[in-house]
Amino acid sequence: MGVIEAGAGEPLVYLHGFADVHACMGELQPFHLALAQRRRLIAVALPGVNGSDELAEGATSADDVQFRLLEAFDALGLERFDLVGHCAGGWMAAEFAVRHPARVRTLSLIGASGLFVEGELIADIFMHAQPERGIDYKTLRRTLFSSSDHPLAKQWYPDIRGDIDVEARRYQMLRFGSFVGFRPPYFYARPLIGRLHRANMPALSIAGELDGFVPLAHAQAYAAGLPGAGGAARIVAGAGHAVHLEEPEAVAAAVMETLARA
Repeated sequence: MGVIEAGAGEPLVYLHGFADVHACMGELQPFHLALAQRRRLIAVALPGVNGSDELAEGATSADDVQFRLLEAFDALGLERFDLVGHCAGGWMAAEFAVRHPARVRTLSLIGASGLFVEGELIADIFMHAQPERGIDYKTLRRTLFSSSDHPLAKQWYPDIRGDIDVEARRYQMLRFGSFVGFRPPYFYARPLIGRLHRANMPALSIAGELDGFVPLAHAQAYAAGLPGAGGAARIVAGAGHAVHLEEPEAVAAAVMETLARA
């Protein structure tokens, strides 16, 4: 499984989303490096993404991903660790925490998908990933960032063909998403919301105010369902779905507060 490590100390596992390390960039960004200042950061690539092995033939569910993650954490010798996830990585982090609460010291979810919330559907990223007129990724940028014109949005999702490695990572992440979330409405597992009570560690649910991918009601539902999340999500004003890239200091500080509660 593809892994990027930085820092030293107690282990912190990071599971990425679409606008993130492994998914469209090959190196850690300011948010990840801020975590690495306090922990041994282990950024794990989801199955089939950025050098990570594909799921076995016929394996197409979040459950299959959980077995792969469990094997990876065992291979890395991670008995107990802090767990942080963004977007689809947040969904996988929540699924792991409800299954193995004794192994997760703290759980921090950033713009996490994974829940079914009545009337609050997650956006169709597969449609937005198809460029208009063959080159225009404006709607995809607006889905993942606070604005289609945000400098980071234009950097990672430009209206041109990019470096082949970047293009491959983007394609692999979309392919992973199609395995676990390609059934409208997208990117949720109906049983998860009823299992959140099992994840009783200190927890955080945080999201950008202008998230165009996962409605804010999902962050609130996570905060309400996780016993250690305090009942209310943290909302970062002016930020989009990639809130950890747009406001790295604010999100890293919130995660660090959660770590300190362990």
